[in-house]
Amino acid sequence: MSGQSYSLKDLASKVNGDIVGDPNLIIRSIATLQNASPGCISFLSNSKYKKFLSNTSASAVIVNRENAVELQAAGIVVDNPYAAYAVISALFNTYPNPYIGNEINYFVHSTSSVDESVIIGPNVYVGPNCKIEKNTIIHANSSLVKNVHIGRNSIIHPNAVLGSDGFGYAPNKNGYTKIEQLGRLIIGSNVEIGAGCTIDRGAIDDTEIHDGVKLDNQVHVAHNVILGQDSAIAASCAIAGSTTIGKNFQMGGLSGVLGHLDIVDNVMVGAHTLITKSISKSGNYVGIMPAQDHKDWAKSSIFIKRRKI
Repeated sequence: MSGQSYSLKDLASKVNGDIVGDPNLIIRSIATLQNASPGCISFLSNSKYKKFLSNTSASAVIVNRENAVELQAAGIVVDNPYAAYAVISALFNTYPNPYIGNEINYFVHSTSSVDESVIIGPNVYVGPNCKIEKNTIIHANSSLVKNVHIGRNSIIHPNAVLGSDGFGYAPNKNGYTKIEQLGRLIIGSNVEIGAGCTIDRGAIDDTEIHDGVKLDNQVHVAHNVILGQDSAIAASCAIAGSTTIGKNFQMGGLSGVLGHLDIVDNVMVGAHTLITKSISKSGNYVGIMPAQDHKDWAKSSIFIKRRKI
């Protein structure tokens, strides 16, 4: 609990919502419908949880207009309850800057620039030729290795490695000769990079992560990838080098994209799917098969092999 409290009227004004019930009702925290108690505000955005609406202990619930008629408590009525919840959640953030007192416990190379409004956590390394713009947060133990540019209002979560060497080697009779990675990593504004992500800088051209991109934890983006605006990628995904991806790309967990491909705008990739060819038509692509008993899987795999595409 944050220690903050707001009237229902205060919260409704933040999300341009209509009030149901007492506008002076005091809200002290946020909770799920099934785990709420008096003083909490909750929200309903997924029909799966509608069954909890009639008997929740929440003092108020954020709902859409369709579900407002079933409210048993006070509420805030909006078009998009999940987006409204996101806005209100920021009001209950107890530690918006968790690093107060550790402001000097990081390293910035002399060739790099960091805006004075940037928040940097302990044990952060900012290497040569890096630039971090206004109101960005670099969380603890992250590294900007070299030639990294991060735009405004972005968030880099702990243990991210940005601008690392791409996987580039020239085979020869004695093994491999390393190819020096001379490009940059350009990260736009309003980007969020999850914990433990690795994004390589370019070999010659740049790696580009465009405005509004959101990466979950443990995502790897290889050198020279271009990832389009407002794309969102779930945990443990990987994109191989020199692939260009359009806007609004969405990718489920444990998925991958091979290198040197071109993918158009507005593509959705289901969990555990491997993209092996360029995609020229927007849509939803999936290659996952649900878990089965081993004997059933063996039968299914034979059918798949024999099936003519």
